[in-house]
Amino acid sequence: MTPPSDTPVTRLCTHTLTSLHYRDADLVEDLMGKRTFTEVMLMQILGREPRPVDQRITDVVLIVLMEHGLTPSAIATRLIYMSAPENLQGAVSAGLLAVGSSFVGTMENCSRLLDRVIAAADPEAEALAIARHHKETKSPMPGFGHHLHKPVDPRAYKLLEMARAESELPGDKIRALECLSRAVDAVAGRPITINATGAVAALLAEIGVPTGVMRGFAVISRAAGLVAHITEEQQSPSGRYIWDTVEHAIPYVGEGPRAA
Repeated sequence: MTPPSDTPVTRLCTHTLTSLHYRDADLVEDLMGKRTFTEVMLMQILGREPRPVDQRITDVVLIVLMEHGLTPSAIATRLIYMSAPENLQGAVSAGLLAVGSSFVGTMENCSRLLDRVIAAADPEAEALAIARHHKETKSPMPGFGHHLHKPVDPRAYKLLEMARAESELPGDKIRALECLSRAVDAVAGRPITINATGAVAALLAEIGVPTGVMRGFAVISRAAGLVAHITEEQQSPSGRYIWDTVEHAIPYVGEGPRAA
């Protein structure tokens, strides 16, 4: 039966009393024990059968984005877990709220710039215009620079090296990133590293991930990393130490009474 044209529909999943399907695949007969998590995830998100190259690129991206130490997302997770240890999912979700336009999720911002470079009649001129705008407005350039990894972000260059070795990838997004990188260096007057999320933007775009979905891959990956932080928090608690450290490091400067 065909639903009315104004009725919302889904193609992700359906079930009967005796079966459950992910898209057109039978969960029990076609997927369980036969397909990997990455394969099924891509099938669900992209709506097509993933190629081996799609899986290789996605796996390395998920590994790269999983962990970066005691970042704001990990600190948030540890503090919330300290406050509510019965609510593991709440602690993980608190950390995932930090995946945004400043940390972890900046690949979306970078991907939009790559789209602009590719669509331009003169890509080099467009890249220079983008770089000059960010310098003039003193706004961070998505996908470039890193406060810890200097002079290069080794993760980014390994990702790009792996992508260039994949003959099935069209390469236009990688070339756009390289074009933008040259412009960023020229405007800055010095080399500025491509960071991990800049490379991730190019790689996910190469396998057909829409820009508006890219941050979701960071969410999927970082969730696994945050579960690991909770595991460590259970074994070696640091939440109280973080709290005490901040409380003593940031002094009260108001007119009220000060602690001795």
